[in-house]
Amino acid sequence: MLGRRTITILAWLLFVVLSASHPALAQAPDLKTGGSVPTLAPVVRQVTPAVVNISVHGRVREDNPLYRDPFFREFFDIPKQVEKEVNSTGSGVIVDAKRGYVLTNNHVVEGASAVQITTKDGRQLSAKVIGRDPPTDVAVLQIQNPGGLQGLPFGDSDALEVGDFVLAIGNPFGLGQTVTSGLVSALGRTGLSKEGYEDFIQTDAAINPGNSGGALVNLRGELVGINSAIISPGGGNVGIGFAIPANMARLVMEQIVDKGRVERGRIGVSLRDLQPSTKPGRNEWAVIAEVAPESPAEKAGLQKDDIVIMADDRPIRTASQLRNKIGLARVGQDVRLTIVRGDHTSSAVVKVAPPVQASSTPTRLLR
Repeated sequence: MLGRRTITILAWLLFVVLSASHPALAQAPDLKTGGSVPTLAPVVRQVTPAVVNISVHGRVREDNPLYRDPFFREFFDIPKQVEKEVNSTGSGVIVDAKRGYVLTNNHVVEGASAVQITTKDGRQLSAKVIGRDPPTDVAVLQIQNPGGLQGLPFGDSDALEVGDFVLAIGNPFGLGQTVTSGLVSALGRTGLSKEGYEDFIQTDAAINPGNSGGALVNLRGELVGINSAIISPGGGNVGIGFAIPANMARLVMEQIVDKGRVERGRIGVSLRDLQPSTKPGRNEWAVIAEVAPESPAEKAGLQKDDIVIMADDRPIRTASQLRNKIGLARVGQDVRLTIVRGDHTSSAVVKVAPPVQASSTPTRLLR
């Protein structure tokens, strides 16, 4: 069997090789002074003051199908709206220390009448909900009378690759601030809910109940995701956790801060994923299934069966990703699409139009 010193040296060499071959990845772990043990402690010390615990008091509607049965309500004299008091905990990330803005999950603060923030150094601060967006499961809080706070800078979640190292920081099971580490296991995960804007980062960094709203951080100390959901047959971590990409959360936050809500635009197309048999070697990207008459898409020259491979110079992997891009763009914004039509590649600039109606369908996530 390998000795402990040999294992330590091999682990260090692995980090050095990975960092050399992927300079865009975060820095390799530092060595402790006077020792030879790799450590992530410097990054942890840098980022954890920006991650907070959230305590919520409020009232939520009981989600029991019997309460929706009028005969059941009448027989037992139950009111149409049945509510219960809830006290719950979660996590959040300070992203603007000066203005006191905190990103978290919608499901952490849904129905909240009072929100309390606890910082790493033990301060308890009152916060208010600035706005919520159920389709993305993002909410923005603001700490009252902010001072002495530390924020976490945004990273570029679009630059993540499968295999990148990440840290997950939050408040699992109400234990207090906890740090776990792992890899980005997959990108662009969808299908966790019937409705919603999904482009989840999958990670094997341990995420448990209470981690919701916490930070997924790269080794540069940048926020790349908001921990949101897990697949958990037994209620605990099994190595499959999901985070909302930081780029998506940032776009939602900007609209919430500006308007108090997210106004989703449209360009007048329906989308589907490209089937592998359609174009050999092209098993990703999005296909325009239909173009609405007189829509911004038609005016921009888009046609049915156009394959969209990029949006604003960012690669498009799935129809859901393009739907997210359009749905989170501001009304009036120009989006430049790179399309493949037959054997030719070209660009089209589409102006995002006002929505027909605002989306209000709530998202239910695995916890």
